[in-house]
Amino acid sequence: MDLNKYSNLILDYCVGVKKLDEVALYASIEAFPLVRELWKGIVLRGGYPRLIVTEDILTEILYRYASQELLEYTSPIDRFIMEKINVVINILSPTHSKPLMSIDPNRIASRAKALSAIREIFMKRDAAGELRWVIAPYPTKAMAQEAGMSIIEFEEFIYRAVKLHTANPMDAWIQQAKMQERIIALLSKVDELRIVDNDTDLIAKVGGRNWINDDGKNNMPGGEIFTAPHEDSVEGRITFSYPAIYRGVEVEGIKLEFRRGEVVSASAIKGEEFLKRLIEIDDGAKRVGELAFGLNYDIAKFTKEILFDEKIGGTIHLALGSTYLRTGGVNKSSIHWDMIKDMRKGKVYADGDLIYENGRFIKEFIG
Repeated sequence: MDLNKYSNLILDYCVGVKKLDEVALYASIEAFPLVRELWKGIVLRGGYPRLIVTEDILTEILYRYASQELLEYTSPIDRFIMEKINVVINILSPTHSKPLMSIDPNRIASRAKALSAIREIFMKRDAAGELRWVIAPYPTKAMAQEAGMSIIEFEEFIYRAVKLHTANPMDAWIQQAKMQERIIALLSKVDELRIVDNDTDLIAKVGGRNWINDDGKNNMPGGEIFTAPHEDSVEGRITFSYPAIYRGVEVEGIKLEFRRGEVVSASAIKGEEFLKRLIEIDDGAKRVGELAFGLNYDIAKFTKEILFDEKIGGTIHLALGSTYLRTGGVNKSSIHWDMIKDMRKGKVYADGDLIYENGRFIKEFIG
């Protein structure tokens, strides 16, 4: 993988680092080769980098051994950084795929509540355009193993997913953004979406809400468009095709039923107790904070990593919990949990008209 080319894509296309930017760079030790390129690139552009090392075993120690008081503690230093930083670059580079798999869900929930204040600052600054940020992957052994790939195969997977295989990755992402903008132009005129498949019949009202173009600037790889449905509008049932993973805990075969926007029935083949506990964490966790279409057709395989999986071309996903304020949604929660459905045999209707079939928008509607 050409790390210099990748670094330039992140710094110039994703976050646009400029002179005297304060840049927070989060990464694990395994990602040091990319960190080195990014650090050099930030300095050459006149930015001020600060590295914050993330390590899964340290995270596990906190969740496993911290007192309840410490789990519920919100650091004023973390708050200050989130209030003042100009750029956040988060290099997804886990050294373990499920560091919290044996942690009591109540402890995870307690920590999620404590961190919600930091998340709210992030969401407000993001909505106001005050914060430039990106999450970008670096191939680690843990990620490759979880995805069911060899290390080399996984490196090649990422190489294609972020479009480094093209002659000009920035131009490739600009073209992706234009395609997604045409779909947004269509959906921005729609009041009601109906999602239909063998095991799904779900209605959501989206009229007046903003559709966001994830073109790789916040998530690399990008390749989705998303909005927030009206909080009391979601009705019907949906079954998700892939496992939904929250803080390393895997829940498989999720089925949800909604009434007046709220989950009234939730079941899973695996991890049902965790599912039910998490959606009871607060009132907002029972409602949909995001509805999205995956449009990156360079990603075709499920990897158990949401950064890739929510972009799989031919899928949709819902997120229970907090919404992105830019969408016009108002749902608040201490969680945001994405759940993905394969739509390559499904259909989507917009105000009664079929606009999406077998994993793709019908060309006559988007040009």
